[in-house]
Amino acid sequence: MNEIRDLIVGLDFGREYTQICYYDRRAQEMRSLSLKAGASQYEAPTALYRRADAGEFMAGPDTGYFAEQHGGELISDLYELSGQREGILFDGEKLEPWNLIAHFLKGMLRFLGVADIQRNIKCLAITTEDLTPVRVRNFRAALKEMGFGEEQCILLDYAESFYYYAMTLPQKKEILNRSVGWYDFMDNLVLFRRMYVAGSATRPVVVKLDRAVKGTLPENEEDKDDAFCKFIQRTLGNDPFSSIQLTGRGFDQSWAKQSVKMLCFQKRKVYSGNNLYARGACCAAKERCEDRALRGFQFLSKALVNQEVGMEMRIMGSDACYSLISAGRNWYECHKTLELLLDGTQELAFTVSTLGGADKRRVAMPLPGLPERPPKTTRLLLEMEYVSPEECIITVTDLGFGELFPSSGKVWRETVRWQEEGR
Repeated sequence: MNEIRDLIVGLDFGREYTQICYYDRRAQEMRSLSLKAGASQYEAPTALYRRADAGEFMAGPDTGYFAEQHGGELISDLYELSGQREGILFDGEKLEPWNLIAHFLKGMLRFLGVADIQRNIKCLAITTEDLTPVRVRNFRAALKEMGFGEEQCILLDYAESFYYYAMTLPQKKEILNRSVGWYDFMDNLVLFRRMYVAGSATRPVVVKLDRAVKGTLPENEEDKDDAFCKFIQRTLGNDPFSSIQLTGRGFDQSWAKQSVKMLCFQKRKVYSGNNLYARGACCAAKERCEDRALRGFQFLSKALVNQEVGMEMRIMGSDACYSLISAGRNWYECHKTLELLLDGTQELAFTVSTLGGADKRRVAMPLPGLPERPPKTTRLLLEMEYVSPEECIITVTDLGFGELFPSSGKVWRETVRWQEEGR
């Protein structure tokens, strides 16, 4: 580390291990953070340790050693707990999942060597395998408990981390014409996904990631190499690829002799390593808070909202479509609050369009029981919040119109799945 201010940090919160990557401003590149001075120790178990005679939690590469040598309690299933609603009893104390996440993040971020983490981190991006609604709530509660503001933090899944990593490679321009392949190994299971540009003529340019193709590899190394060669043939075919990414602990060049040659065929660039997700998260933080170099691209994934939502209204005497929710953002970031005046109607009408599509459709939300008033004398509070990538909760409150037309106290609430409305 050669900076202590305006840190840009990516953290991979994995099922078994966690890594940290930071942006080195002097070298102008992402670097993995070693968790031991003078050693190449980049991973720590995703676990928490606390001695029986001490109140403080500890996170880092030595949690297993301390639990074995000094006793105490070790929470080794932290990833699973991060996706649960219920807390656990720990040494007679009730701890919520977000409590545990906060203790773990504090323990890991101390390896940055910065005394005041919240003040000196400009942007912290945390990536994990799956961003369920419960896991998102737990992480956001943990980060709030630690003193981070919402604008300082980004949550993203592995697919989005892969996107940011691939789009910051030197051959980014080649992605416009050729795909990027991704093999992710988990013991003897390998998943393949292809990232490609869905249409370079659209604005923004839409980038997609195919569904995973699953393959199983045998235990024997010689047979494993042969099986992986066949899997490569099945997944890459004759399609042009700019690069191939290999991640996961199940891959080793010691057995992948023929398959590596096949991957490098047609001068494809092949990268392997286990820091892709942490690096991708760091790239996302740098892009979002400083670079803005990917403004012309839009990545579509299951964690992102794919619908543009607006309302036709009159603003400053002119008719306009007012944007409420922008497509291409993480669902947990999508919320909107505003006040509006109704003009002779008993419903709210939204305009909805899919990212990359030209057609707009109208979705109405009736307001039964709304008091009859003259036009422009019904003031409403509109609140919209996504609770998953597909579901948006709309809450409308009647505010009345001063002393002339007091509020009725009525509240309307509806859960909308925009992609299903209007079918």
